[in-house]
Amino acid sequence: MEPADEEVVRTAAEAAEGLVFSRYRRSEVDDLDVTVRFEEGILEVDVYLNVEDENADRVAEDAVAAAESAVDELFAEDGGSE
Repeated sequence: MEPADEEVVRTAAEAAEGLVFSRYRRSEVDDLDVTVRFEEGILEVDVYLNVEDENADRVAEDAVAAAESAVDELFAEDGGSE
């Protein structure tokens, strides 16, 4: 049985936030917005990160990748993978 849409969204958002806060202290992050949509089996993740660091764009990209990977693992755990 596939996970519920709400579980997919929550898993992705938690993974993205977790990645960001594994790289930065909360006090270093001026703003973080993680938007996750999961409709008709399609996952869309957007991460906006405002932090004083030249690598912030890369960290935001890594957060999106972490979210996607976490959702892949979720489906694999629930037997939804091939």
